[in-house]
Amino acid sequence: MDAESEPESQPSSDDARHRGRHARRREAITEAGGPAALVSYFKERVYATFTGLAIVIVSSQHPEPEHAFLALVFGVLGITTAGFVSEIIGHLAVHRDLSSWAEVVVPLRVSAAAMATVVAPAAMIGAAWAGLLDIELALTIAAWIYIATLGLIGLLVVRRSRLRFWQSLLVLGLLVALGALVLLLQTVAKSV
Repeated sequence: MDAESEPESQPSSDDARHRGRHARRREAITEAGGPAALVSYFKERVYATFTGLAIVIVSSQHPEPEHAFLALVFGVLGITTAGFVSEIIGHLAVHRDLSSWAEVVVPLRVSAAAMATVVAPAAMIGAAWAGLLDIELALTIAAWIYIATLGLIGLLVVRRSRLRFWQSLLVLGLLVALGALVLLLQTVAKSV
């Protein structure tokens, strides 16, 4: 059999370079932990994104760049760390022993991916802290970054599903409605 007729089992290095870093990260997480790890990847990104968005919205009520920046970074770090710890606790509860290093790598990668959700919004708020942007503009941009992230996650998940078109639209609409409810609840909780 010649090289042209063999099925490709691995993407070429050129293919890997042309895919985005998020696609490569998802691939690495799936390889290391299977489909369950990919579920964790999406869940943690959604948790971190909702947390960041709620913090940005609450910060806009009394906009101070230093406070907004630190609240955002530490808030997302907190929810991400909680997700990591919950993975370790879940493993211990189910398997009755501590995770091996190989089993810890997947939650670490998932946590790193969730922390990546804070980079662009924190950069906007950091620019306001440095005096390069107005804080209200920075918070607005950060909020839209989070909203776009949630929308893209929803679109990606629905697009990858095996649902019919009308079911996909229904699920996407439901995700948007539930997302708005979560956002409302988090905003109320953080503002009282």
